[in-house]
Amino acid sequence: MEKPNMSYIDTLSGSDKAFKLKLISIVKEELPQEITIYEENIKSKNFKEAAENVHKLKHKISILGLETSYQIAIDYEENLKIASTQLRVEFEAILKEMTRFITTL
Repeated sequence: MEKPNMSYIDTLSGSDKAFKLKLISIVKEELPQEITIYEENIKSKNFKEAAENVHKLKHKISILGLETSYQIAIDYEENLKIASTQLRVEFEAILKEMTRFITTL
């Protein structure tokens, strides 16, 4: 499985350490909240809302340098729009890996 990394954040922030810390802080704050909302919508079978949650989560996937995972999220979002949970296991594995990574920052 692809591993999250700081390369995009490093590129975006350049040598501005304060900006880098702010980006990391935002990801650490928002990611768990967005995952919780996604999980609630999946549990309730609110697939349209879950698709919207995945759309938001794609940005965090991108920020953490997960290119292959980003494509999985795109495909999963489209599946949810037609009430299919195909790729759910793969997507949720990505979320777990991202959560693990941000706890180390």
